Amino acid sequence: MEILHIFYILLLLSASALCISLIFYVNRITSTVSKIEIDIKALTEEIKPLIDSTTKLSEKISDISYEAKQPVIIVKEVIEDIRDRINLILEFEEKLRMGVEGPLSKLLNSLSGISNGINTFWATYKRR
Repeated sequence: MEILHIFYILLLLSASALCISLIFYVNRITSTVSKIEIDIKALTEEIKPLIDSTTKLSEKISDISYEAKQPVIIVKEVIEDIRDRINLILEFEEKLRMGVEGPLSKLLNSLSGISNGINTFWATYKRR
């Protein structure tokens, strides 16, 4: 039984050594996790101003984009106004031309007919 006691003592010593090393490694893991936690907190504190400045930058870009769109919209409206006015002028010109051409062509036809009548009258009057 002496060998059995020796193995039992060796087993207890091994278990004790294993427990001691386990405590040592758990302590190291805990300290490493604590360091990582501290690093993450520091990183978070450094990232917060970066996020704030990025948000401000995004807002400024949005404002600049909005301000840049406004003149473009105004120019489009001015172009539409000019196009509408040109169309109105062209329509007026067309109506004016039609309003003048019809009576003017009738007048010219009448004057041409009168002229032909007078010429014919003089031609026949001279023959007699």
